[in-house]
Amino acid sequence: MTAETARSTPTPATRATVTAFVVAAVAGVVHGVFSVYWGVGGTWLVETLGADLVELWEEQGVLLIPVGLLKIAAAVIPLLLQTPQDGWLPGLLRRIIRGISWVGSALLIVWGGVNTVTGNLVLSGLVEPDGGYDREGMIGHAWLWDPLFLVWGVALAAGLWFSRRPR
Repeated sequence: MTAETARSTPTPATRATVTAFVVAAVAGVVHGVFSVYWGVGGTWLVETLGADLVELWEEQGVLLIPVGLLKIAAAVIPLLLQTPQDGWLPGLLRRIIRGISWVGSALLIVWGGVNTVTGNLVLSGLVEPDGGYDREGMIGHAWLWDPLFLVWGVALAAGLWFSRRPR
């Protein structure tokens, strides 16, 4: 095997890194696209947000557009970390992206995990919120949006872990 062949043959770690970052990007882009879609007036799956959020965004829905664009950027930028060429991304920028991504992955895991568990506890009847709850919104959060945050965070953390440089 030549040095060129060794560089171009993906290792299991490289494949795992790419897969993790792509899964994270897809999860984040889905979140972001729906935010933009709702921000421009789309209504498909809006009931999965819950009545309170729907009411809030009916008045200020345009704010969902920058939120969605930020989610999309946050989902796609870490893909830069999986590039195999050393030196392609300047060291300081790479460290900044990695640091922000680690914080983001932790927040996504906590937010998605806690809300997925809480939502499912409510839906199962083990937890009964004072004043009741919006069933469609709770299902949307427990089974779709919050698990998607969790997947985004776990996949991002995995990609960051797999792409770390040996010391």
